[in-house]
Amino acid sequence: MARILIVDDEDSIRSILRQLFEYEGHTVEEAGSGADALARVEEFNPHLVFLDVKMPGMDGLEVLEKLHELLPGLQVVMISGHGTIDSAVDATRKGAFDFLEKPLDTDRLLLTLRNALAVRGLSDSVAHLRSEVEARHEIVGASFRIRQVLDRIERVGPTDSRVLITGENGTGKELVARALHRLSRRAEAAFVEVNCAAIPSELIESELFGHMKGSFTGAVQDRPGKFELADGGTLFLDEIGDMSLAAQAKVLRALEEGKVTRVGGQKARVVDVRVIAATNKELATEIEAGRFREDLFYRLNVVPIELPPLRERRDDIPMLVQHFAEGMTVRDGLPPRRFAPGAIDRLKTLDWPGNVRELRNTVERLLILAPDEEITERDVDLLVGGAAQGVSLGSELMQAGTLAEFRDQAERAFLLQKLREHEWNVSETARVLEMPRSNLYKKIEKFDLKREG
Repeated sequence: MARILIVDDEDSIRSILRQLFEYEGHTVEEAGSGADALARVEEFNPHLVFLDVKMPGMDGLEVLEKLHELLPGLQVVMISGHGTIDSAVDATRKGAFDFLEKPLDTDRLLLTLRNALAVRGLSDSVAHLRSEVEARHEIVGASFRIRQVLDRIERVGPTDSRVLITGENGTGKELVARALHRLSRRAEAAFVEVNCAAIPSELIESELFGHMKGSFTGAVQDRPGKFELADGGTLFLDEIGDMSLAAQAKVLRALEEGKVTRVGGQKARVVDVRVIAATNKELATEIEAGRFREDLFYRLNVVPIELPPLRERRDDIPMLVQHFAEGMTVRDGLPPRRFAPGAIDRLKTLDWPGNVRELRNTVERLLILAPDEEITERDVDLLVGGAAQGVSLGSELMQAGTLAEFRDQAERAFLLQKLREHEWNVSETARVLEMPRSNLYKKIEKFDLKREG
């Protein structure tokens, strides 16, 4: 198992990460400051460091540089509650393996850990993490729409064909990608995920294809890209519709030639990678608008898989609720609860704009906050306000007394829906809505919009 050093000035963050990583069987040490981390690192000799950016005294970026001086091959993951594109670019150029924003997502942490250990060649740790991550990513449902999806997965999974997965946010596109990988001949090799929407355009080429030491300011060591890390395995390009046109051209060339060249490098490297892509956008519309390359679309869309929103597969809700509740009870130590039939029926009536992801968060909230052993319809009505209210232009809006009230309620519903679609990333939501970020913050305050869960 791996040796992991957690560096953060917040006791609660260190405690949460220690609990997660020790549960996975790793050896964990903590440091509350940059100076403490540098004092411990030579004796502990960690395989991986999770390093906070903002700390009193020596900040994380300064610590990152000193860590690479002490241990040049060390993998460092930066974490920050105040993540910006500039800090992500700066950290990556200084050799950080990845950059994660708080609040930290357990699945993203485990995936990042697995990818970092794969680079270090810790195969036993990677195998253990693979089984743990896959246990969290089962496709659950028996409706006709889901059976169609599962049938297509079973047919295309064992092949090397490229797959384009489409569907709204929260429908489970990553689950499908992982299922395809598990069924393939590449199942024992790496599954590498790239969120194209989260990588700044100036970093995408380095992220995908790697770079050579000295190829740009801050490139302190050679670094393989995601294509190389996925060699022999599967590369999952999530949110491909958000990739810049320049990056699209380079990805198309890599797919056509089966070769990649690192930034600043001269030698092309042959890679054997199965590419699976996903998007929540209508790529036909993006192509028409000149934002997506038609030739890349045809390269990726060999086998399409469309995921239905939860509102179109409501019969799966009882099975999903049971699956989430059982998993949270066993894995996360939440108190066991029974869901009364009335509670299930109530959950089936809601709109679920956040789809399965929103349902999972709702189940977790009910398990934590419901006062009795049995969760009732009343608990759902009291504790699931955001989902119960919905965001559609329904009867509540029609009860507005004036046109101004109707406009305000409609605007509130629209903004809430868009924030949910983009997981409350205000910058991304403002970009999509083509409005200044400061204006969106004012609207959030005006309408008292709050993230559910």
